[in-house]
Amino acid sequence: MELIKTKAYTHSTYIYLFIAGIVLIAFNLRPAITSLGPLVGMIQEDIGLAHWSAGLLMSLPLIVFAVMSPLVPKIAAQLSNERTLLMGLTFLLIGITIRSIPMTFFLFTGTLLAGLGIAIGNVLLPAVVKERFPQKFGLMTSVYSTSMGLVASLASGISIPLAVDLNLGWQGAQIVWGLPVIVGLILWAFLNKYNQKGKNDIQQKQSTHSNRMWRSPIAWQIAIFMGFQSFLFYVTISWLPEILHSHGMSMETAGWLLSFTQLVGLPASFVIPVLAGRFQSQVWISFILSMCAVLGYSGLLIGSTYPVLIVSIILIGIALGGSFPLALSYIGLRARNGQQAAALSGMAQSTGYVLAAIGPLFIGYLYDITHVWTVPIIMLIVVSFILMIFGMFSGRNRYV
Repeated sequence: MELIKTKAYTHSTYIYLFIAGIVLIAFNLRPAITSLGPLVGMIQEDIGLAHWSAGLLMSLPLIVFAVMSPLVPKIAAQLSNERTLLMGLTFLLIGITIRSIPMTFFLFTGTLLAGLGIAIGNVLLPAVVKERFPQKFGLMTSVYSTSMGLVASLASGISIPLAVDLNLGWQGAQIVWGLPVIVGLILWAFLNKYNQKGKNDIQQKQSTHSNRMWRSPIAWQIAIFMGFQSFLFYVTISWLPEILHSHGMSMETAGWLLSFTQLVGLPASFVIPVLAGRFQSQVWISFILSMCAVLGYSGLLIGSTYPVLIVSIILIGIALGGSFPLALSYIGLRARNGQQAAALSGMAQSTGYVLAAIGPLFIGYLYDITHVWTVPIIMLIVVSFILMIFGMFSGRNRYV
């Protein structure tokens, strides 16, 4: 009897540690990206980067995500999810460390390695949650997507205070984000040791799942939905301050409102996956979120008063905050098991980050040739309608 109790206690402890491990992975999936943007000016001044090089530095992780995402499920099939996540955290820590060396080569190499590490976590997190918590997929997606959004916003907000107020410089402000990676490495090393199963029993199935995804209409609908929500998110992160500045706001105020946009989306990040998990169809959820995007960007187009712009920002924040976890929810809800979820996640995120990398450049190009924000914002409204269509298709109660 005592042995049974001990085993039950040990298993219960393992489950709680596994949840903590999932949250730690989520903590580490955005700071290496969102902390970099506010520091780009300091990095340019210190190293002497041209503007196009700085733009490439910001786009490089997204390009890595697009290339790596389809490969991650195959790597996990050979190593196990735990070992692959450990490898991802190791890449991330090395990347954060060496890109703090004030030389162009190390800056770009470190960013590339950090992108590799984040890509692994991006793809495997929905698969791990689907595999370990199939009955609590919505709740667990809420927990980690909200954690991801919260720390991403925090990283954007405190980068300059860390660099300037604490005299850490841009190098020290980057190194700080290696600390949660170290904690994650320690915990996942324990989880990997506890899990004595070794390799996943999916080697023979993995290639079939991966190939099937690229021929599945539902998988493509989810991929396009994820792609355009990524498009809107990264365009908004890149250009919203400039759009608000064109309406007469100071850049400082516009920067704070960008942080506000991310913060206001956090409740949606938590609520949407829980709601999605309780209903067989998520069509109505996608419609509401997409309408928030349409109305929000329309407000940026026609509004010039402060209240209209604030309401627009709130609507955009809700749309962006809810659409990403809804896309993650689709990966789990439209897959029958963890192996399908891994294959679908790799395929959808590969497509998504191609659009995400193109988005800021394309919208910036539209502004360069028109010299006003009218046409770029109209394009964002059009993309919001496309998001609605493919989100509603993805929300139907079907499997890939």
